[in-house]
Amino acid sequence: MILDLTRFGWFMIVTLSLFAKAAQAQGVLELSAGIHRIRAEVANTYDSRAQGLMHRKNLAANDGMLFVFPQSAQHCMWMRNTLIPLSVAFLDEQGRIINVEEMSPQTEDNHCASKPARFALEMNVGWFKNRGLGQGVSLIGIEKSPPPM
Repeated sequence: MILDLTRFGWFMIVTLSLFAKAAQAQGVLELSAGIHRIRAEVANTYDSRAQGLMHRKNLAANDGMLFVFPQSAQHCMWMRNTLIPLSVAFLDEQGRIINVEEMSPQTEDNHCASKPARFALEMNVGWFKNRGLGQGVSLIGIEKSPPPM
């Protein structure tokens, strides 16, 4: 039997590429804000952004979720089916905080960026305030976020 390596090679490249994209969509990114370290799950697909932190019963102290949006816009977040209170920081293209909003669990109130944002970072409620992190503070590591899909 003769194996057509040209077709097989392309198949392997496409398969590995799909696995890489899937892994990227489910990744974790290490960020920092000054001396504060953040372990952020990445939500860069439509489905992962829609799911967010819904149905979670807890979130570790320095864990969060980074939402990577396809374009900068005045994005809004809500807390439907989210069981834990959260703070969300809306970030510009460079990872600078635009504004921070406090969000109550299981509500459908909109919490929006005050101007176009490319990212949103959700952390436990009060996380940003308790560390004195507000408008204009830059998060380091945002440039390593995977592209939106």
